[in-house]
Amino acid sequence: MKIARAEINGKQFEGIVVGESIEKIFGSVYETFTTTGIRNPLSDVKILPPCQPSKIIAIGLNYKDHAAEFGSKIPDEPMLFMKPSTAVIGHGEIVAYPPQSKKVDYEGELAIVIKKTAKNISEDDAKNYILGFTCANDITARDLQRKDGQFTRGKGFDTFAPIGPWIETDLQPDNLKIKTTLNGKVVQSSSTSQMIFKPYFLVSFISFIMTLLPGDVIITGTPCGVSELKPGDVVQVEIEGIGVLENRVNSK
Repeated sequence: MKIARAEINGKQFEGIVVGESIEKIFGSVYETFTTTGIRNPLSDVKILPPCQPSKIIAIGLNYKDHAAEFGSKIPDEPMLFMKPSTAVIGHGEIVAYPPQSKKVDYEGELAIVIKKTAKNISEDDAKNYILGFTCANDITARDLQRKDGQFTRGKGFDTFAPIGPWIETDLQPDNLKIKTTLNGKVVQSSSTSQMIFKPYFLVSFISFIMTLLPGDVIITGTPCGVSELKPGDVVQVEIEGIGVLENRVNSK
């Protein structure tokens, strides 16, 4: 099942994607809901970010091929950083190139969306706390990240967390094709099987550090092939079983 948020005639709603339409629901995707039978063509609605997280927890250096690409040691534990909720944008929205940076990179990633409050949960139980999975792009001002020696500024600009286009609830996350395309050229092509720390483990690990709330997002790291975005570029993140997240970069 694909869960989406959308807007039509100035009104926002949650729905289920059915073919080329979205059917409105009554209730909450985080609790219980029923379908209404009211459908709108996807072409008639604006697709919004599929959730409204209180926080985005990100995992650094979590693909074997990405670690090899940079000659980095495989970490013993997940390396965590965070992006603010104000960085979130949806499918089709514009990434703002910040004037403070001269090198902005894409990072295609699988994102986990939390379903219910999670604190100190086991890896075996983690699946029960996940609503589903979506595509993400961990946009990064690489020069600022390196200059600062930590990630907050380089990762935290408004529009630097595109997610979407929707949440797929019926998905096994451990062996999915993941691909990033820049202006029609494939620049990342890998599989989530390359992850060092797997999604269910990550949910458990993070829950012993901070409480995860409904709608929170964990972005699980990027494979090899990270490189630079230029003003005017169009970047797509495609994940098997989910769909394609597309965003354009505006001018400086």
